[in-house]
Amino acid sequence: MEVRSLRDRWFETVNIALLALLSAAVLYPLLFVISASVSNPSAVLAGDMWLWPVDISLTGYRKVLENKELLTGYGNTILYTAVGTTVNLIMTVLAAYPLSRSQLWGRNAITALLVFTMFFSGGLIPAYMVVKTLGLNNTMWALILPGAVSVWNIFITRTFFQSSIPGELQEAASIDGCSDTGILLRIVLPLSAPILAVMVLFYAVGHWNAYFNALIYLTDRKQYPLQLFLREILIQGQMEQMVNSGDSSHAQAIMDEEAIKYAAVVVTNLPIFMLYPFLQKYFVKGVMIGALKG
Repeated sequence: MEVRSLRDRWFETVNIALLALLSAAVLYPLLFVISASVSNPSAVLAGDMWLWPVDISLTGYRKVLENKELLTGYGNTILYTAVGTTVNLIMTVLAAYPLSRSQLWGRNAITALLVFTMFFSGGLIPAYMVVKTLGLNNTMWALILPGAVSVWNIFITRTFFQSSIPGELQEAASIDGCSDTGILLRIVLPLSAPILAVMVLFYAVGHWNAYFNALIYLTDRKQYPLQLFLREILIQGQMEQMVNSGDSSHAQAIMDEEAIKYAAVVVTNLPIFMLYPFLQKYFVKGVMIGALKG
């Protein structure tokens, strides 16, 4: 039976206490927003609700779901996330797999060029001019193509291919007459579920939460993603447009706005929260192998 020293027990106790505090600091805002979204707005404004729902009310959700622009943004964001993540994943794999093969001529020079782009870029104005010249403004491609691939993710995926896919397996397939494309599709990708799941999570979260490119490249409200409408609700005070102030007093309008604010935050982030449980089992393995080995 292992006997731990007093110092080890103290170290474990301090770690548990710090992790408990950190967990509380992370979970409390989340629980507060969820509770506030289903609580009576007057209780939230008065400070009577601090953790659990008080006088449950679904006014905020009802007004959010009645807003057609927000529903349009929801559909746009789902489309942008699905298409963008697919493009990101394909381009990341197509860049990482050749760089993982020692037979690739000039791969060190290619890697150096990719690293260069991580530290230096043309800037916002040249990027906007390129997008405008290509006629991509007010299209979903303006949100997808400028960030179609992440160099950091290429390196993580490349390292995973190098460290987790046996070279002998690929050589055996090559001897049997399998092409490089066949090796990628039939051997490498089926064995790369952890890193592919991590890449899907990284890219999907990025697309779902993105609003800056949309703010720059989109002027047609029909093309707005969900986060732009959420930004208007939270920052620009345009949630008054969703409140029928003609039938309610100013005080009631303020309470409705408060309910809409919290409900909109929950509605806009719920889908991405639901993605984590399905990819969690791959997450740690994919990141640790892809980032630390090789």
